[in-house]
Amino acid sequence: MLTTTNMPPGQIDIPSAWRGEDMAAHPERWIVQLSAADIAELEQAAQSFLSRTSEIGEITKEKFPLPRFGAHLEKLKDTLIHGIGFEVIRGLPVAKYSQQVAATIFCGVGAHLGSARSQNAMGHILGHVRDIGADAKNPNTRIYQTSERQTFHTDSADVVGLLCIREAMEGGKSLLVSTATIYNEMSRKRPDLAALMFGPIATDRRGEVPEGEKPYLQIPPFSWHAGFLTGFYQRQYIDSAQRFPDAPRLTPAHVEALDMFDALANDPRLHFGMQLQPGDMQFVYNHALLHDRTGFRDWPDADKKRHLLRLWLSVAGDRPLPDCFKQRYGSIEIGNRGGIITKGTRLNAPLN
Repeated sequence: MLTTTNMPPGQIDIPSAWRGEDMAAHPERWIVQLSAADIAELEQAAQSFLSRTSEIGEITKEKFPLPRFGAHLEKLKDTLIHGIGFEVIRGLPVAKYSQQVAATIFCGVGAHLGSARSQNAMGHILGHVRDIGADAKNPNTRIYQTSERQTFHTDSADVVGLLCIREAMEGGKSLLVSTATIYNEMSRKRPDLAALMFGPIATDRRGEVPEGEKPYLQIPPFSWHAGFLTGFYQRQYIDSAQRFPDAPRLTPAHVEALDMFDALANDPRLHFGMQLQPGDMQFVYNHALLHDRTGFRDWPDADKKRHLLRLWLSVAGDRPLPDCFKQRYGSIEIGNRGGIITKGTRLNAPLN
C-alpha cells in the first residue's frame, strides 16, 4: 500500500522542472558553441590517444586530457545533475573526421563526465543510432534501430549522450520533456493517477535478460527516494511486457495513468524539440528528463543515412537510487551503475 512517504510532499520546484515552451524560447540556456581553441584541444587529445592505442573503449579522463575544455565539462556535470538536465555542445567539425577520430573525441568528452556503460547484451559502450530495417512491431526490437517515432522514455544509465554524425533527409527531431513537470501536472489534476505511478509496473527487457532474472523489470515510473524524484519509463516496453503470463497485469486505472503521462509528455507546452546538426553533442540526464525522437525519412544513399553515436554514462557524485533499480542497473553504486549486462558481456567500442 502506498503511503505519503513514498511520494513528494508537494509540487516539485527545481531547475529541471521546466516547461518546453520556455526552453524553446531560450536556446542560449542550453547550446554551448565550441571555440576554435576548444576544437583544437579536442583534436589534439584524440590524436595523442590514437597514437598510443586504437582501443577507444579504454579512454579515461586521464588518458584524454582537456586542460581548457575540461573545466566546462565539470560545470556540465552540475548542469545535468542539479540544473536543467541537458546541454548541446555545438560546432565539432565531424565532416572532416574519420569515424575513429569522431568516436574518440566523443568518448573522450564522455570520460570527463562519467564512466561508459554497456548499451546491449554485446557489451557495446559506443552505440550506433540508425535505421537498420528492424521491425518496430517485433517485441525484441530496440526502437532506435528503426525510423519509426519513438515514445518519451528514459535510458538505463545516469546520462545519455549523442553525437550527430549525419542528419536524416527529413525528420528525426530530438524531443525532451521534464519528469518533474509531468509529475507536477499529474499530481495537480489527478493525484489518484499520480499515486499509481509510484508503484511497480512491469517493463519488457526486450530479450536482453541477465542470468537468473525475469524477462521483465518491475520499476515504478516515478520513484521518490532521498528527496529526489527519479523517472524510469518506456511505454512501448510496458505494453509489451504484458505478453508474459506472470507479469503483473495493468489495471484500467494503470492504463488511464499511463495514458495521462503520455498525453502530458506530448503536450507541446511541456516538451520541446531540437534538430541536432552534424557535430552536435547532446547530453541528457535520464533521472530528471525523458527523451524522444520523431520519425524520419532517410537518404537513399547508404553513405548519407542518418547516423548518431551514443554513450551511456554513470556519473560520480550523482543522486542515490532506490533498490528496485538493481533490476536494470545491476549495481546502484554511484559512479558505477547502469547499462545492460548479461552473461559473458565484455565491454567494447565498435566503430561500425
